[in-house]
Amino acid sequence: MSDLTDITDFNASELSERIHQRQVSCTEVMQAYLERIERLNPRFNAIVNLAPTDSLLAQARQCDAELAKGQSQGWLHGIPQAIKDTGHAVGFATTFGSTVLQAALPAKDSIMTERMKAAGAIVIGKTNMPELGLGSHTFNTLFGATPNAWDTAVSAGGSSGGAAVALAQRMLPVADGSDFMGSLRNPAGWNHIFGMRPSQGRVPFGPGADVWVDQLGTEGPMARSVRDLARLLSTQSGHDARQPLSIHGSVDVSGLAFTSDALCGLPGLPGLRIGWLGDLNGHLAMEDGILDVCQDALQHMAGQGAHVDAIGLGFDTQALWDCWLVWRRALVGPKVAALLRIPGAQDQLKPEALWEHENSLKLSFMDFMQASQTRSAFYQHLLGLFNQYDVLALPVAQTWPFALQERWPQAIGARAMDTYHRWMECTIYATLAGLPAISLPAGFHPTHDWPMGVQLIGKPQGDLALLQVAAAYEAVRSDWLQKRPAQA
Repeated sequence: MSDLTDITDFNASELSERIHQRQVSCTEVMQAYLERIERLNPRFNAIVNLAPTDSLLAQARQCDAELAKGQSQGWLHGIPQAIKDTGHAVGFATTFGSTVLQAALPAKDSIMTERMKAAGAIVIGKTNMPELGLGSHTFNTLFGATPNAWDTAVSAGGSSGGAAVALAQRMLPVADGSDFMGSLRNPAGWNHIFGMRPSQGRVPFGPGADVWVDQLGTEGPMARSVRDLARLLSTQSGHDARQPLSIHGSVDVSGLAFTSDALCGLPGLPGLRIGWLGDLNGHLAMEDGILDVCQDALQHMAGQGAHVDAIGLGFDTQALWDCWLVWRRALVGPKVAALLRIPGAQDQLKPEALWEHENSLKLSFMDFMQASQTRSAFYQHLLGLFNQYDVLALPVAQTWPFALQERWPQAIGARAMDTYHRWMECTIYATLAGLPAISLPAGFHPTHDWPMGVQLIGKPQGDLALLQVAAAYEAVRSDWLQKRPAQA
């Protein structure tokens, strides 16, 4: 191709087709992406620890040589990929955005990285994140902040903020992320892309220090199209013996319908029953305009035959928040404790990490078991809701993207936020129940170029059905979804 920058306009699936049809070489693809990263990344700071150019071009040429022999590793053959800095990739430090871990080189790839490499991806670097993934705002003292792809004065969200911005700014064709408290969903919504938190166990996370209890976080895909999202999830998913609770079988997306030519007959929306939870009858503090854009997105689905009902959650929301605090402290605390054994870590770790650790020390086993029972009761309650509805809908965040220099929103309207993550309470429900949830671009702020997403929560292990709903939504709003930020 004469203009290499055109290559970065393609989504991952389109790029894969052109590579395999020999319309563009892997070397040209790598050159195009490296040129774009060199031009845009100094402003957006989305990709960190970028590998040397010579090494990456040599890997791309090897991929071309394999294709010349009729050999392909998979659909990601020769496609650049940067791994979120929570994941291990040999040759790159796994820093978690912390100065304490800036030299922590892994001996092996993480499971997800292994699978993406096996499908042909070339790892070019890592994507930026908040320190230790704590807080939905991508900044740290090691690499600095990642601004929003649409407005560099405000936050990109997090913790998969670097991945979301790299996608929106066409510095990556597809990306991975991880989600504990909306870390895939929030940055996807704030950057006008798709992000999916898979079912608990769908994508084996790790291997880690604990494989039995530490199950709230999960890795998953981010993309500019639902087709790419589905294909990357298929690559990432499937049982691994190192994660004994992982789900057997990968997600087979070959039967999904992707089309924007004609909605007639496209499955997913006609007859779909959507339970709109909104702000949980006022329980969730919500900035003005967010509910409006989410409801507008749902009305586009209703226009194609979906049924949208405003409903209540029907469960004690304060009990769920208290349950969440226990689970989060129980899982985060030991990870911080391990870092505190490193000389000087106490003075380097962010205050929010130390707060989580200090509170975890106050927990008893009885506290944890009672929280687990609350979580179990909530899951059973949701099964009853899913007898009436196919998906549940909520905003992906309770605020619009806030000023880049803020650590976290201190208040929403007149309501003070009592923790650094209370403003993301809307994301805990899918996590606690282990359910799949997808973030769909919903709309923009009335007066600023600030995107917002709506999350759809699916039935237990209903990842495939949720992807089909997303594909139908994408078809309904295909032209609007092509809207791009400046530079991109």
